[in-house]
Formats: sequence, C-alpha cells, structure tokens
Amino acid sequence: MTKPLLLIDVDGPLNPYAAQRERRPPGYTTHRMRPAGWTETRPLRVWLNPGHGDELLALSGAYELVWATTWKDEANDWIGPHLGLPELPFVDWPEMHGAAPGGTFWKTQYILEYAQGRPFAWVDDDITSYDRAYVERNHLAAALLLHVDPRLGLLRPDFDALADWAAAR
Repeated sequence: MTKPLLLIDVDGPLNPYAAQRERRPPGYTTHRMRPAGWTETRPLRVWLNPGHGDELLALSGAYELVWATTWKDEANDWIGPHLGLPELPFVDWPEMHGAAPGGTFWKTQYILEYAQGRPFAWVDDDITSYDRAYVERNHLAAALLLHVDPRLGLLRPDFDALADWAAAR
C-alpha cells in the first residue's frame, strides 16, 4: 500500500516567521540565508528547530515527505540540512501567488494536482475553511489539512495529530 504524502511548508510551520522579531522561540536556532529569489541587501533570517527534523524523520515511516513551499527545491539546500533531513521531493508550483478558485489559498489547487488522488496531510500557515471545503469537494482520498500558527511553528500536538491520522489510514 502506498504511504500518504506529508506536504510540508517551510515558512510558518518550520520557520515561525511571525514570532516576535526580537525573540527567537525556545528550541530554535537562527540562520541567515540567501535563496535564489531573495533580493534584499541583508540575508533572510530563518528560525529552525533541529528537533523538527527528528520528528519528521519519525513520521517518514508512515508518510512520504514532500516539500510544499515557495522554497521549492531550495528547501533541500537551505532547510533540510539544518534539520538533518535527506533530500526530499518538492511541489514545483506551475505558478506562485496566482489566482485561486473560490477563495482558496493559491497552493491548494496545485496540492491536489500533485497528490493525484493519493491520501495526504498538509501543514501550512495559510490553510483556511475555504481550502478544507475545496479539498473535500475535489479530492476523493483522505486528506488532513493542518493549519500551523506562524508565530509558533509546529508543536507537539501537531506531530501527534499527524501520527494519529497516518495510523488511522
């Protein structure tokens, strides 16, 4: 049987970018990065919790891990190594930040295309009730859309929910 996909956003779930600017969240380390699309003079500040790598690797027995981030393949260069993750497949968005159907987040339509009818869990800070309704109407397989607070990042209950959902498949 094919494992469900675990589609992982970076900014919000792994990098709690909306946390108080002057306070790095506990357990996180600060990294300065210059991914290809970053054009600012100063490098991008990214907070990562190395423990998240272990948590995701523990879930890899139940899921196929996939980057679902605007970092695309650069997540393998800039994010994965800091978390101890192997190179992961990624969603190669046909268009970023474009129009989306019915009030959904722009990623949602492409998430369904990538999943191709497979069960999936998706962690992102931009998931809303519109996305849940759209997935329910347009995706026949099981799906868990897990909204993550971008001030907090992934927390223990989030990892537990992902493990419980996969175990129930």
